Amino acid sequence: MADAQQPRTSVNDLTRRQFVGGTAAAVAATITVGQAAAGQAGAQPSTPAGGARAGTIGIGINMEFIRSADKPFEWGIEKAAALGYEYVEPMVHWGRELLSEGGYFHSVSMLDDPLRIKRACDKAGIKVSGLSAHCPLCKPEISTEYLKQAIRFAAECGAPVVNTDEGPKPSWTTEEEDHVLMRYVLREAANVAEPRGIKIGLEPHQQYSKTPAGLDKIYALVDSPAIGINFDTGNSYLAGQDALAWLDHVVGRLVHLHAKDISVKQSEAERGKVTGTPVGCACGEGVTDWKRVIEICRRAPGPIVLSVECGTVDQAERSLAYLKKLV
Repeated sequence: MADAQQPRTSVNDLTRRQFVGGTAAAVAATITVGQAAAGQAGAQPSTPAGGARAGTIGIGINMEFIRSADKPFEWGIEKAAALGYEYVEPMVHWGRELLSEGGYFHSVSMLDDPLRIKRACDKAGIKVSGLSAHCPLCKPEISTEYLKQAIRFAAECGAPVVNTDEGPKPSWTTEEEDHVLMRYVLREAANVAEPRGIKIGLEPHQQYSKTPAGLDKIYALVDSPAIGINFDTGNSYLAGQDALAWLDHVVGRLVHLHAKDISVKQSEAERGKVTGTPVGCACGEGVTDWKRVIEICRRAPGPIVLSVECGTVDQAERSLAYLKKLV
Protein backbone atom coordinates (compact mmCIF):
# COMPACT_ATOMS: atom_id res chain seq x y z
CA MET A 1 0.00 0.00 0.00
CA ALA A 2 1.32 3.42 -0.90
CA ASP A 3 2.19 5.83 1.87
CA ALA A 4 -0.57 8.23 2.80
CA GLN A 5 -0.16 11.63 1.25
CA GLN A 6 0.84 14.45 3.51
CA PRO A 7 -1.97 16.97 4.04
CA ARG A 8 -1.69 20.00 1.86
CA THR A 9 -3.01 23.47 2.45
CA SER A 10 -5.29 24.63 -0.34
CA VAL A 11 -7.39 27.68 -1.04
CA ASN A 12 -10.44 25.74 0.16
CA ASP A 13 -8.96 25.64 3.67
CA LEU A 14 -9.31 29.42 3.93
CA THR A 15 -12.37 30.82 5.60
CA ARG A 16 -14.54 33.09 3.47
CA ARG A 17 -13.73 36.01 5.72
CA GLN A 18 -9.97 35.49 5.36
CA PHE A 19 -10.22 35.37 1.60
CA VAL A 20 -12.69 38.21 1.20
CA GLY A 21 -10.51 40.32 3.46
CA GLY A 22 -7.60 39.77 1.12
CA THR A 23 -5.33 38.74 4.02
CA ALA A 24 -1.86 38.86 2.50
CA ALA A 25 -0.41 36.08 4.63
CA ALA A 26 -3.26 33.68 3.95
CA VAL A 27 -3.23 34.32 0.23
CA ALA A 28 0.56 34.08 -0.05
CA ALA A 29 0.61 30.79 1.84
CA THR A 30 -2.07 29.05 -0.17
CA ILE A 31 -2.55 30.42 -3.66
CA THR A 32 0.79 29.45 -5.15
CA VAL A 33 -0.68 28.33 -8.46
CA GLY A 34 -2.34 31.68 -9.10
CA GLN A 35 0.82 33.57 -8.17
CA ALA A 36 2.94 31.47 -10.49
CA ALA A 37 0.58 31.92 -13.40
CA ALA A 38 0.31 35.64 -12.83
CA GLY A 39 4.06 35.99 -12.47
CA GLN A 40 4.63 34.25 -15.80
CA ALA A 41 2.17 36.63 -17.43
CA GLY A 42 3.89 39.67 -15.99
CA ALA A 43 1.05 40.64 -13.66
CA GLN A 44 -0.06 39.49 -10.24
CA PRO A 45 -3.51 39.93 -8.76
CA SER A 46 -3.39 42.04 -5.64
CA THR A 47 -5.83 43.17 -3.05
CA PRO A 48 -7.55 46.50 -3.74
CA ALA A 49 -5.60 49.53 -2.57
CA GLY A 50 -2.36 47.78 -3.45
CA GLY A 51 -2.39 45.33 -0.58
CA ALA A 52 -3.08 48.01 2.02
CA ARG A 53 -4.55 47.14 5.39
CA ALA A 54 -8.21 46.87 6.24
CA GLY A 55 -9.71 50.29 6.78
CA THR A 56 -7.86 51.77 3.82
CA ILE A 57 -10.07 53.50 1.26
CA GLY A 58 -8.93 54.14 -2.31
CA ILE A 59 -10.69 56.15 -5.00
CA GLY A 60 -11.12 54.80 -8.52
CA ILE A 61 -13.21 55.43 -11.58
CA ASN A 62 -15.34 53.09 -13.68
CA MET A 63 -14.57 53.52 -17.36
CA GLU A 64 -18.20 54.46 -18.05
CA PHE A 65 -17.15 58.04 -17.32
CA ILE A 66 -15.93 58.32 -20.94
CA ARG A 67 -18.88 56.56 -22.57
CA SER A 68 -20.25 59.87 -23.84
CA ALA A 69 -16.80 61.01 -25.02
CA ASP A 70 -16.62 58.39 -27.81
CA LYS A 71 -12.99 57.63 -26.98
CA PRO A 72 -11.01 54.35 -26.74
CA PHE A 73 -9.81 52.49 -23.66
CA GLU A 74 -6.26 53.88 -23.63
CA TRP A 75 -7.55 57.46 -23.87
CA GLY A 76 -9.76 56.84 -20.86
CA ILE A 77 -6.90 55.41 -18.81
CA GLU A 78 -4.76 58.47 -19.54
CA LYS A 79 -7.66 60.79 -18.70
CA ALA A 80 -8.37 59.02 -15.39
CA ALA A 81 -4.72 59.34 -14.39
CA ALA A 82 -4.59 62.99 -15.47
CA LEU A 83 -7.63 63.75 -13.29
CA GLY A 84 -5.78 62.25 -10.33
CA TYR A 85 -7.48 58.89 -9.87
CA GLU A 86 -5.41 56.12 -8.32
CA TYR A 87 -7.55 53.23 -9.63
CA VAL A 88 -9.59 52.40 -12.68
CA GLU A 89 -12.24 49.74 -13.33
CA PRO A 90 -12.14 48.63 -16.98
CA MET A 91 -15.05 46.89 -18.68
CA VAL A 92 -14.50 43.74 -20.70
CA HIS A 93 -16.62 41.99 -23.31
CA TRP A 94 -16.66 38.80 -25.33
CA GLY A 95 -15.89 38.65 -29.03
CA ARG A 96 -15.53 41.78 -31.12
CA GLU A 97 -17.58 44.95 -30.82
CA LEU A 98 -17.69 47.48 -33.66
CA LEU A 99 -17.40 50.72 -31.65
CA SER A 100 -14.56 49.42 -29.48
CA GLU A 101 -12.65 48.17 -32.51
CA GLY A 102 -13.15 51.55 -34.17
CA GLY A 103 -11.82 53.43 -31.14
CA TYR A 104 -15.14 55.00 -30.14
CA PHE A 105 -15.85 52.98 -26.99
CA HIS A 106 -13.85 52.02 -23.92
CA SER A 107 -14.71 48.33 -23.47
CA VAL A 108 -11.86 45.83 -23.98
CA SER A 109 -12.38 42.53 -25.78
CA MET A 110 -11.34 39.41 -23.89
CA LEU A 111 -9.92 38.19 -27.20
CA ASP A 112 -7.25 40.87 -26.78
CA ASP A 113 -4.08 40.30 -24.77
CA PRO A 114 -4.90 40.89 -21.05
CA LEU A 115 -1.58 42.69 -20.78
CA ARG A 116 -3.09 45.45 -22.91
CA ILE A 117 -4.81 46.64 -19.74
CA LYS A 118 -1.74 46.25 -17.55
CA ARG A 119 0.55 48.05 -19.98
CA ALA A 120 -1.83 50.98 -20.39
CA CYS A 121 -2.25 51.31 -16.62
CA ASP A 122 1.47 50.98 -15.93
CA LYS A 123 2.23 53.66 -18.52
CA ALA A 124 -0.29 56.03 -16.93
CA GLY A 125 0.75 55.21 -13.37
CA ILE A 126 -2.69 53.96 -12.36
CA LYS A 127 -3.87 50.64 -10.84
CA VAL A 128 -6.80 48.33 -11.56
CA SER A 129 -9.37 47.93 -8.77
CA GLY A 130 -11.42 45.32 -10.63
CA LEU A 131 -13.02 44.39 -13.91
CA SER A 132 -16.60 45.19 -14.84
CA ALA A 133 -17.68 41.84 -16.28
CA HIS A 134 -21.45 41.95 -15.86
CA CYS A 135 -23.17 38.93 -17.37
CA PRO A 136 -26.59 37.40 -16.70
CA LEU A 137 -25.97 34.70 -14.10
CA CYS A 138 -29.50 33.40 -14.76
CA LYS A 139 -28.42 32.52 -18.32
CA PRO A 140 -25.61 29.94 -18.03
CA GLU A 141 -25.26 29.59 -21.80
CA ILE A 142 -23.85 33.13 -21.71
CA SER A 143 -22.39 33.68 -18.28
CA THR A 144 -20.55 30.45 -17.43
CA GLU A 145 -17.77 30.79 -19.97
CA TYR A 146 -17.96 34.59 -20.00
CA LEU A 147 -17.29 34.84 -16.28
CA LYS A 148 -14.61 32.14 -16.29
CA GLN A 149 -12.78 33.92 -19.08
CA ALA A 150 -13.11 37.26 -17.28
CA ILE A 151 -11.53 35.72 -14.17
CA ARG A 152 -8.58 34.34 -16.13
CA PHE A 153 -8.29 37.72 -17.87
CA ALA A 154 -8.28 39.47 -14.49
CA ALA A 155 -5.53 37.21 -13.18
CA GLU A 156 -3.28 38.18 -16.07
CA CYS A 157 -3.97 41.91 -16.14
CA GLY A 158 -3.67 42.30 -12.36
CA ALA A 159 -7.31 42.94 -11.41
CA PRO A 160 -8.16 41.51 -7.97
CA VAL A 161 -11.96 41.58 -8.39
CA VAL A 162 -14.42 40.65 -11.14
CA ASN A 163 -17.82 42.31 -10.72
CA THR A 164 -21.11 40.88 -11.97
CA ASP A 165 -24.83 40.49 -11.19
CA GLU A 166 -27.66 38.07 -11.97
CA GLY A 167 -28.71 40.00 -15.06
CA PRO A 168 -32.09 39.88 -16.77
CA LYS A 169 -33.72 36.48 -16.29
CA PRO A 170 -35.07 34.21 -19.02
CA SER A 171 -38.75 34.86 -19.70
CA TRP A 172 -39.82 31.25 -19.14
CA THR A 173 -38.00 30.16 -15.96
CA THR A 174 -39.27 30.18 -12.38
CA GLU A 175 -37.49 31.87 -9.50
CA GLU A 176 -36.47 28.48 -8.13
CA GLU A 177 -35.03 27.45 -11.48
CA ASP A 178 -33.15 30.72 -11.79
CA HIS A 179 -31.39 30.13 -8.49
CA VAL A 180 -30.34 26.66 -9.60
CA LEU A 181 -28.94 28.18 -12.79
CA MET A 182 -27.11 30.88 -10.85
CA ARG A 183 -25.67 28.31 -8.47
CA TYR A 184 -24.26 26.38 -11.41
CA VAL A 185 -22.61 29.48 -12.90
CA LEU A 186 -21.18 30.71 -9.61
CA ARG A 187 -19.79 27.29 -8.68
CA GLU A 188 -18.06 26.98 -12.04
CA ALA A 189 -16.72 30.53 -11.76
CA ALA A 190 -15.55 30.05 -8.18
CA ASN A 191 -13.61 26.95 -9.23
CA VAL A 192 -11.62 29.18 -11.58
CA ALA A 193 -11.36 32.14 -9.19
CA GLU A 194 -10.19 30.31 -6.06
CA PRO A 195 -6.77 29.08 -7.23
CA ARG A 196 -6.06 32.43 -8.88
CA GLY A 197 -6.84 34.58 -5.88
CA ILE A 198 -9.59 36.48 -7.69
CA LYS A 199 -12.73 37.65 -5.89
CA ILE A 200 -16.16 37.68 -7.54
CA GLY A 201 -18.11 40.79 -6.55
CA LEU A 202 -21.88 40.26 -6.61
CA GLU A 203 -23.70 43.52 -7.21
CA PRO A 204 -27.27 44.58 -6.36
CA HIS A 205 -28.62 45.38 -9.80
CA GLN A 206 -31.48 43.20 -11.03
CA GLN A 207 -34.73 41.46 -10.10
CA TYR A 208 -33.40 39.17 -7.32
CA SER A 209 -30.61 41.33 -5.90
CA LYS A 210 -32.78 44.42 -5.41
CA THR A 211 -33.28 43.62 -1.70
CA PRO A 212 -30.83 42.67 1.06
CA ALA A 213 -32.50 39.27 1.44
CA GLY A 214 -32.35 38.66 -2.30
CA LEU A 215 -28.65 39.50 -2.55
CA ASP A 216 -27.94 37.35 0.52
CA LYS A 217 -29.69 34.42 -1.14
CA ILE A 218 -27.51 34.68 -4.25
CA TYR A 219 -24.38 35.05 -2.14
CA ALA A 220 -25.28 31.90 -0.17
CA LEU A 221 -25.82 29.75 -3.25
CA VAL A 222 -22.16 28.72 -3.31
CA ASP A 223 -19.94 28.39 -0.26
CA SER A 224 -16.71 29.75 -1.68
CA PRO A 225 -14.14 32.17 -0.26
CA ALA A 226 -13.91 33.69 -3.75
CA ILE A 227 -17.40 35.19 -3.59
CA GLY A 228 -17.96 38.62 -2.06
CA ILE A 229 -20.08 41.72 -2.50
CA ASN A 230 -19.55 44.64 -4.85
CA PHE A 231 -22.01 47.07 -3.30
CA ASP A 232 -23.59 49.78 -5.45
CA THR A 233 -24.79 52.81 -3.50
CA GLY A 234 -26.97 54.08 -6.34
CA ASN A 235 -28.63 50.83 -7.40
CA SER A 236 -29.54 49.94 -3.83
CA TYR A 237 -31.07 53.37 -3.25
CA LEU A 238 -33.07 53.41 -6.48
CA ALA A 239 -34.44 49.95 -5.65
CA GLY A 240 -36.18 51.64 -2.72
CA GLN A 241 -33.84 50.39 0.00
CA ASP A 242 -31.96 52.12 2.81
CA ALA A 243 -28.57 52.03 1.11
CA LEU A 244 -26.57 52.79 4.24
CA ALA A 245 -28.27 50.09 6.30
CA TRP A 246 -27.75 47.61 3.46
CA LEU A 247 -24.06 48.53 3.15
CA ASP A 248 -23.69 48.06 6.89
CA HIS A 249 -25.32 44.63 6.52
CA VAL A 250 -22.83 43.43 3.88
CA VAL A 251 -19.67 45.21 5.02
CA GLY A 252 -18.16 41.98 6.35
CA ARG A 253 -18.37 40.54 2.82
CA LEU A 254 -17.44 43.70 0.91
CA VAL A 255 -14.66 43.43 -1.70
CA HIS A 256 -15.36 46.49 -3.89
CA LEU A 257 -17.82 49.40 -4.05
CA HIS A 258 -19.48 51.23 -6.91
CA ALA A 259 -19.62 54.83 -5.78
CA LYS A 260 -22.75 55.98 -7.57
CA ASP A 261 -24.60 59.11 -6.46
CA ILE A 262 -28.19 59.76 -7.50
CA SER A 263 -29.50 63.23 -8.27
CA VAL A 264 -32.63 64.49 -6.57
CA LYS A 265 -34.34 64.66 -9.97
CA GLN A 266 -33.56 61.02 -10.78
CA SER A 267 -34.53 59.97 -7.27
CA GLU A 268 -37.93 61.61 -7.56
CA ALA A 269 -38.55 60.03 -10.98
CA GLU A 270 -37.24 56.50 -10.47
CA ARG A 271 -36.82 55.49 -6.85
CA GLY A 272 -38.79 52.33 -6.12
CA LYS A 273 -39.51 51.84 -9.82
CA VAL A 274 -36.15 50.49 -11.07
CA THR A 275 -33.49 48.09 -9.81
CA GLY A 276 -30.49 50.09 -10.93
CA THR A 277 -29.02 52.59 -13.36
CA PRO A 278 -25.87 52.63 -15.54
CA VAL A 279 -24.30 55.75 -14.02
CA GLY A 280 -25.18 58.47 -11.55
CA CYS A 281 -24.39 62.15 -11.09
CA ALA A 282 -21.14 63.51 -9.65
CA CYS A 283 -20.46 62.26 -6.13
CA GLY A 284 -21.47 64.90 -3.63
CA GLU A 285 -24.17 66.35 -5.88
CA GLY A 286 -26.86 63.79 -5.09
CA VAL A 287 -28.62 62.10 -2.21
CA THR A 288 -25.81 59.84 -0.93
CA ASP A 289 -24.21 60.45 2.47
CA TRP A 290 -20.61 59.79 1.43
CA LYS A 291 -19.12 60.49 4.83
CA ARG A 292 -21.21 57.67 6.28
CA VAL A 293 -20.45 55.37 3.32
CA ILE A 294 -16.75 55.79 3.95
CA GLU A 295 -17.13 55.24 7.69
CA ILE A 296 -18.87 51.92 7.03
CA CYS A 297 -16.34 50.85 4.39
CA ARG A 298 -13.50 51.30 6.87
CA ARG A 299 -14.96 48.34 8.78
CA ALA A 300 -14.63 45.99 5.82
CA PRO A 301 -12.27 43.03 6.31
CA GLY A 302 -9.94 44.37 3.62
CA PRO A 303 -9.08 47.63 1.84
CA ILE A 304 -11.88 48.97 -0.36
CA VAL A 305 -11.79 51.01 -3.55
CA LEU A 306 -14.67 53.40 -4.19
CA SER A 307 -15.09 53.05 -7.96
CA VAL A 308 -16.97 56.14 -9.08
CA GLU A 309 -19.74 55.51 -11.61
CA CYS A 310 -20.67 58.72 -13.39
CA GLY A 311 -21.40 59.66 -16.97
CA THR A 312 -18.94 62.39 -18.01
CA VAL A 313 -15.35 63.52 -17.58
CA ASP A 314 -16.51 66.68 -15.78
CA GLN A 315 -18.53 64.61 -13.30
CA ALA A 316 -15.51 62.39 -12.72
CA GLU A 317 -13.37 65.42 -11.93
CA ARG A 318 -15.91 66.84 -9.49
CA SER A 319 -16.45 63.44 -7.87
CA LEU A 320 -12.77 63.02 -7.13
CA ALA A 321 -12.42 66.52 -5.69
CA TYR A 322 -15.36 65.84 -3.36
CA LEU A 323 -14.35 62.36 -2.22
CA LYS A 324 -10.72 63.29 -1.59
CA LYS A 325 -11.87 65.66 1.13
CA LEU A 326 -13.54 62.77 2.97
CA VAL A 327 -11.04 59.93 2.60
